[in-house]
Formats: sequence, C-alpha cells, structure tokens
Amino acid sequence: MKIALVCFDGMEELDLVGPWEVLRMWQLQYPDDGVEVFTASLGEPTVTCAKGMQIVTDRPIAEIGEVDVVLFPGGRGTRMLVQDEPTLELVRDLAGSGALMTSVCTGSLVYAAAGILSERPATTHWSAMDLLVGLDPTIEPRPDDRWVDSGVVVTAAGVSAGIDMAHHLVARLHSSERARQVKRDIQYDPAPPV
Repeated sequence: MKIALVCFDGMEELDLVGPWEVLRMWQLQYPDDGVEVFTASLGEPTVTCAKGMQIVTDRPIAEIGEVDVVLFPGGRGTRMLVQDEPTLELVRDLAGSGALMTSVCTGSLVYAAAGILSERPATTHWSAMDLLVGLDPTIEPRPDDRWVDSGVVVTAAGVSAGIDMAHHLVARLHSSERARQVKRDIQYDPAPPV
C-alpha cells in the first residue's frame, strides 16, 4: 500500500508531520503490513513550510506512480493552489485513479476547488469553513467534526485532528488493533494542560 503525503511551499508543518509520524511508524514497526509512506513535492524538492521549517521531499509528485492514499496538508500555501489548474487537475486525476483522498486543515480547500468534495460532507480548519463552502456550495459543512470520512475522501480539521485522522486511516486500512498499537508506539495520549 503506497501512501503519498503531498508537500508544497507554505504548508503547515504539523499538518504533514503529525500524520507522517503515525503512518511512518505503522510502516516501520509493522513491515509485514506492506505499507510505504513517502513525501511528494508539487514543486522543488525542498519545500519551505508556513513557519519556516524546510523539508526535503522523497520524490516529485510526477514520479509517484499509482498510489493508494493521498494526504494533502493545509496551510497558507493552499490559497494559491485553489487557483492553480495543474494542481487541481492532478488532484482530479489522483481521485479518478481510485486513490483514497485525505486532507488536513485547509488542504480540503484544494479538494473543494478541484470538485472532489461536491455533494459530500467535509470539514476544515474552523477559520476556513466559509471559504470551503464558498468554493463549492454543495459541500455539507461539518464544523464540529474533527474528521469526516465520506468513503473516497477523508477530511480533517486542524493540526491535532490530522493526527487523529491518521489513526483512523490505520484502523480503516488495517484494523483498530493496529491503530491502537501505533498510538501506543508513538505514545499519543493527548492531555492538554488547558
């Protein structure tokens, strides 16, 4: 099973790195599950994230071949991508190939602009909910949901919701038991102090 995490300038660091931690731990701890997790760049191999972190990607998006799951993070960089026809066409092609399309935060805006959220329930970061529906009024907004699985598309709200959604993916694609094991492996047990 090939899981591609899309990278682009201006993406939110944890929208990518949170799910990466979950999914990559799954790959490394349970190699017999046959999971391959990698990053794929929309542009240059090194991307600069929203808060300045630089990430060197594994391969360009044009070289990913067939994939089973696509994860599109959010961040301020999505605002330009919703108007970038080559990116929108890429999203349509990936969805059309049968890949499970997943997003974190405002990554869902790109999916909305590409038309793959039409007449589906979806979520995004609370501050972008109006933008999401503005891009496609047929979307059923779910502002109170941390993640929404509509079958062929899974959207997550903000940063920590992306980590939760990644655990959901492990459960959906393998088993609840494997998701619990990965959760324990990374000691994901949130207990915020406020």
